[in-house]
Amino acid sequence: MSTRNRPKFKLIVDAAVDVIAENGFHKARISKIAKRAGVADGTIYIYFKNKEDLLITLFQEKMGQFIEKIEQEIAGKQEVKEKFLTMVQMHFKQLAADHHLAIVTQLELRQSDTEIRLKINDILRDYLKLIDGILEEGKEKGVFRAGIDSRLARQMIFGTIDETVTNWVMNEHKYDLVALSEPVADLLINGLT
Repeated sequence: MSTRNRPKFKLIVDAAVDVIAENGFHKARISKIAKRAGVADGTIYIYFKNKEDLLITLFQEKMGQFIEKIEQEIAGKQEVKEKFLTMVQMHFKQLAADHHLAIVTQLELRQSDTEIRLKINDILRDYLKLIDGILEEGKEKGVFRAGIDSRLARQMIFGTIDETVTNWVMNEHKYDLVALSEPVADLLINGLT
């Protein structure tokens, strides 16, 4: 059985999300994470080299699940605009459903050192490829303007979605993030068509 499929691995990752969200990355202690996961401190080092490795792995695991859920939802859609809206909705739904994960992804990962940020960017590539796929399909089908710079469009799309979530986190989840899916998607789609 792979390390990632072991129950303790998942318990530790989930506990790390909670502890980092509640305390901040720099104040989150391995001992707190271990206690929340119900494991001995040393058990964490069986799975992770250090707290930074845990943060990167946490993001890798959660982002992998995040992308997988978006891809599953998009797979059932035929229209490019519907795929685009679904991507935005799923992004917002998943983070709205897990406030601690939203805090970690929107705030704690951004305060990390350069090495961690580079590894986080590598992990984000799969999500950016998902956006690229929708963009390219839209251009091929004539839904989006053919002359759009895909790289710039991808940055604008991801940046808008990401900043919307960050603003929601900074405002302590005081409004319905998911309700913003259609207005955000509409704004972005209108810029592409």
